[in-house]
Parts: sequence; C-alpha cells; structure tokens
Amino acid sequence: MAIDRKTISGVILAGGQAKRMNYQDKGLLNYKDKPIISYAISAMSGVVGELKINVNHNLAAYKQFNLPLITDLNNNYDGPLAGILSAMNQTNGEILVVMPCDSPLVSYCHLQRLINALADHDADIAVASDGTQLHSVFLAIKTKLKNNLENYLGTNQKKVSIWLEQQNLVKVNFKGTADIFFNINTADDLQKLELQSLTNERTDF
Repeated sequence: MAIDRKTISGVILAGGQAKRMNYQDKGLLNYKDKPIISYAISAMSGVVGELKINVNHNLAAYKQFNLPLITDLNNNYDGPLAGILSAMNQTNGEILVVMPCDSPLVSYCHLQRLINALADHDADIAVASDGTQLHSVFLAIKTKLKNNLENYLGTNQKKVSIWLEQQNLVKVNFKGTADIFFNINTADDLQKLELQSLTNERTDF
C-alpha cells in the first residue's frame, strides 16, 4: 500500500554532544568536500514531505541548510529518543522518518524500504537491521506513538532498542548491504571513509 508523501515527515538527528569527535559537530564536518549532514538531507528529501533537523548547539551554523531546526525539550542530552520526541511534537505528519546526521552512505531508496515495510506489515515502527542487530536510529515511526515515547522517557530510560522492542515493530533486513549504515563517530572513522571513497573512485576507471 502506497503512503502519501505529504503525510511523511523527516528528522535528521544532529543533537548529540559528539564526545568521541572531541565535541566537534559531526554534521558540519566535511566528507568529500561537503558537510556530512548534506548527504542525509539529500536522502531524506527523496521520501518526505517536510524535513527538520534536531540540533542542540551551533544553531547559527545549521541555518545555512535552510531547514527548520528543533531542539530537545530539555538540556539533558537524553539521546536519540529525545530528538525523535521533539520532532513528533512539531509535526502533523502521520509518519516520521528518522536518520542520524553522520551516515553519508544511506540514500533515499534505503529509507523508502523502511516506509514500505511499515505499510506492508501494518507496523507502528520499521527499523533497519543487518540480520543480527538493529541499526536503531534508522526508522519509520507512526507519530501516534508520541505519548508512548514521552511516557518511556519520563521513566528516565533512554535506550532506543528497549523502547523499540516494546512496540509493534518490523525489522527490515539489509543483510549484505549493512555497511551503508556506517556512521562517523571519530576522526579515524571519517578518515577511513574518505580513504575508502578514494579507493573506490580509482577502481572505477
């Protein structure tokens, strides 16, 4: 069953502290001469009717992307679920597509698979999986779960996977292509991905 794109909202999670990146804002760092978050914007723009960025610092810098910025409801840095809840509070969309700012290999077709699975399985959440573990911040979520999520966070729990497993969940198997979910957490990760990109470009000739 096809889902009307107008009913789909998107949020890119860029609100973390990036401790392993020495508190540098990952979304604003360059990968292949473009800000890392620009790849998420491109992927999301192919599947959603509206798009927002969840960010808790460097708001002035993020304004360059000409998208609405939303912050967490408090200053506790409560993790991805806090950003998701903030997005749910600021959208009228029936479905919220979620991805982090630091996974530049994900494209719109991967996000579309999540949306399709949500509809095909009549689930409340579709989450990416590699067959053994969840990639728990790549999601399509029905926004009717807002109160459920708010209650979960109200118990001082933050772990994404625990909340997901409590829901009507479908796990979308990306086995064989799970490397697309590689996320840049450290300077070494960024260098590794840059080198891999250069190697791939050389072997394409």
